Amino acid sequence: MADMEAFRDAVADWAAGGPGGAAGEPAGERASELAEHLGVRTAVLVEGPSDLAAVGTLAARAGRDLAGEGVCVVSMGGAMNVARYAGLLGPPGLGLRLAGLCDENEQGFYRRGLERAGAPGGGFFVCVADLEEELIRALGVPGVEEIVRAEGDLPAWQTFVRQPAHQGGAAERQLRRFMGTKSGRKIRYGHLLVEALEAGQEPAPLRGLLAHL
Repeated sequence: MADMEAFRDAVADWAAGGPGGAAGEPAGERASELAEHLGVRTAVLVEGPSDLAAVGTLAARAGRDLAGEGVCVVSMGGAMNVARYAGLLGPPGLGLRLAGLCDENEQGFYRRGLERAGAPGGGFFVCVADLEEELIRALGVPGVEEIVRAEGDLPAWQTFVRQPAHQGGAAERQLRRFMGTKSGRKIRYGHLLVEALEAGQEPAPLRGLLAHL
């Protein structure tokens, strides 16, 4: 049975291969068919899979069934792809309502990409540095280090902070960098940090996004 993951895959193929998509059935047609079949009405554009994991985890904690509500969170593989995804999924393409998260220093990419697609930008919520930084700040460094300990990553973390290149920096920045040093770690911690949040502790961009959907 087709699900949102199949829709995400079709959109990724479409974005990578243009209107003709991959070999076989054109990816754009496949994405359109799946959107109709699944009742997709809103696409939430996020930069990468760790953001996707965080949004999905927070929605589940809040008792939300995003797929059932016609909402699909889409990882774009980088902020500079926003114009492409907004064009495919927004008014020029599938005509979906667009929302999402962006980092403060990437607002220009989002603004230009959404303007080019003729899509409103009111549903996009801004993280100061990135979503990991927002979550680390919400939980506090000791709270995040406790999660690192529980995950068995404390020896790797201690080795990381002893390296000359990482000494003397703010602990929040060190933790952000640490989470990006191993494949899959950012995705895992995107889920874990959201799971650890207390009610009312959610970072403003995540809270705003979920309320908007």
